[in-house]
Amino acid sequence: MINDLWYKNAVVYCLSVATYMDANGDGVGDFSGLMRRLDYLAGLGVTAIWLMPFQTSPGKDDGYDLSDYYAVNPAYGTLGDFVEFSHAAEQRGIRVIIDLVVNHTSDQHPWFQEARRDPKSKYRDWYVWSDKKPPGADKGVVFPGVQKSTWNYDPVAKAWYFHRFYEFQPDLNTSNPEVQAEILKIMGFLLQLGVSVSGWMPFHSSLRKKGADVTRPTEQYDMLQVFSEFLTWRKGEAIILAEANVRLRRAAANDV
Repeated sequence: MINDLWYKNAVVYCLSVATYMDANGDGVGDFSGLMRRLDYLAGLGVTAIWLMPFQTSPGKDDGYDLSDYYAVNPAYGTLGDFVEFSHAAEQRGIRVIIDLVVNHTSDQHPWFQEARRDPKSKYRDWYVWSDKKPPGADKGVVFPGVQKSTWNYDPVAKAWYFHRFYEFQPDLNTSNPEVQAEILKIMGFLLQLGVSVSGWMPFHSSLRKKGADVTRPTEQYDMLQVFSEFLTWRKGEAIILAEANVRLRRAAANDV
């Protein structure tokens, strides 16, 4: 149970590690540089730092196309650098918020690469596939003019895969219990590193059941409940801060 509701009065400073402070002079910001600015941020009255994605990524979508949830982009430093930063922030009374991107991965992620190569791999069902291009594939695109469809054909898999966003960001099948278990594992890993809040982006897509046979969007609120209970159990003050693209009455009816 969260007793102090710290997030109600938090002063949140959002930043991208890559563009904030460069400590080694290579032209890219890093955690060592961010460490040097913690006293400055504390002096501003900041009580929470919200980090844009900093894990390993090909970088086609500002780091939102993750290829490894358990590693830091080498340009920003190491996991050790991140832990040192999170501990230093905690010493100054500053919590760390991160964007936990689990609606999709990069198409370069080992999960997707194995899924497309081997139809018998367990990772095949970690993504959303169809033998034929589903009807209405050109509807619901997020980036009109750039994104022509939400389904793309993969010549290796010989099947169509679903992507809510760019074609290089295949959606995870969040209805799969194994995918949900992996998300919990990722959340637990990040909590161990000192994260207080998971800023889940975008929650509305992550919650919905996906597939060629899904005709009406159905939110999986029970999954959200499991994740919230897990966070509270592991770290009482941790919360999920989410982008929820649903009407207020609908969210309230599901106690979200």
